[in-house]
Amino acid sequence: MRIVLVGTGYVGLVSGACFADFGHHVTCVDKDDAKISSLTRGEIPIFEPDLERLVQSNASAGRLVFTTDLVGAVADAQAIFIAVGTPSRRGDGHADLGQVYAVSREIAKAVRRFAVVVTKSTVPVGTGDEVERIFMEVNPSTNVSVVSNPEFLREGAAVRDFKHPDRIVVGTLDERARKVLGEIYRPLCLNQAPIMYTSRRTAELIKYAANAFLATKITFINEIADLAEKVGANVQEIARGIGMDNRIGSKFLHAGPGFGGSCFPKDTRALIKTARDFDAPLRILEVVCSVNDARKRAMARRVAVPFGGNLRGRTIAVLGLTFKPNTDDMREAPSIALITALLDMGAVVRAFDPVGMELARIEMPDIQYSRDPYECANGADALVIVTEWEQFRALDLDRLKREMVCPVVVDLRNVYDPGELTRRGFLYQSIGRAN
Repeated sequence: MRIVLVGTGYVGLVSGACFADFGHHVTCVDKDDAKISSLTRGEIPIFEPDLERLVQSNASAGRLVFTTDLVGAVADAQAIFIAVGTPSRRGDGHADLGQVYAVSREIAKAVRRFAVVVTKSTVPVGTGDEVERIFMEVNPSTNVSVVSNPEFLREGAAVRDFKHPDRIVVGTLDERARKVLGEIYRPLCLNQAPIMYTSRRTAELIKYAANAFLATKITFINEIADLAEKVGANVQEIARGIGMDNRIGSKFLHAGPGFGGSCFPKDTRALIKTARDFDAPLRILEVVCSVNDARKRAMARRVAVPFGGNLRGRTIAVLGLTFKPNTDDMREAPSIALITALLDMGAVVRAFDPVGMELARIEMPDIQYSRDPYECANGADALVIVTEWEQFRALDLDRLKREMVCPVVVDLRNVYDPGELTRRGFLYQSIGRAN
């Protein structure tokens, strides 16, 4: 099938590359000339495992092309996926739908045949209705079916998630659109991935509800971790104990410094705003957001505990800057709030991340950046593990101790065993375990 992806960000690029790998002819459109030129050369603007190989192989095979020409791309397309950004709007936290609506107007002017217009971007309930209205306003004779098809991709595992999904949600009551989407996703039927057809508004809300529930689960275990510390319990064993219950499940029960990234913070805020607009406030989510924001800022106080609460003049080494491993995404990463608070407390901050430092320099230009974990730890009074990259799980602890002025390790991801670090002479703090 002839498919167009409008937007070459995280969702658009991964989706386009995977669709092309299924055998479809895919055109990815973006208004950024420099970005399209880079993609045409096979240069990937984001870090995502296996994505570079997928883009290059399908581009070489002629199934994946990149262009800035939206009009030419959509004229004869059978399916047009809108995958532009919907960042939080300043002031009220609602999703900014400016790009979605602008792209919809451009597509309405250019489409020449029946096409399925698919909203892949994460959008609030009712967005599809407005997109449909835009098409009728701009081009009353247009023949399109507007569908919601939310993505459920985890950064760091997006390619695998796309090819081995838990479910595919298609929001439409139009039988023509069902056939087109069914054909597009037919290769996944071999994996027995369930396709769930529902109304458009239901599909839009499924995406938000899923992310909000996972954010709630993370916040819940983080608060249980704080209680576990107070009473002398182990949050990892608690998580395992409750996660063995099939009604709860073991995923997203890892205590840490709070959730971040491009989805959970933005989507929970947007859902809260939507709920207020419809006079159905989501009090649980309001508390989740408040608790999570406070938690990220509070992590700096944990670092200060071994020094009597005073970090002025202390050098703090931070390992891990991205919001999770296997991505270079710095959006709302816990490291930002932590480092900002450390600087406010008078500390000198030095940091290292395997892939995130280029983007981190934009967010935090006033800290020092190191070439590896040991250079980062050299002369440090404390070391903080913020992101659980694999290479941080097997550090040479003896070398680490020799590099540091004070052998203080604050492990915000519970990477290490407290007994082992203590035996090696470290003052070790973790989350939700005896310190």
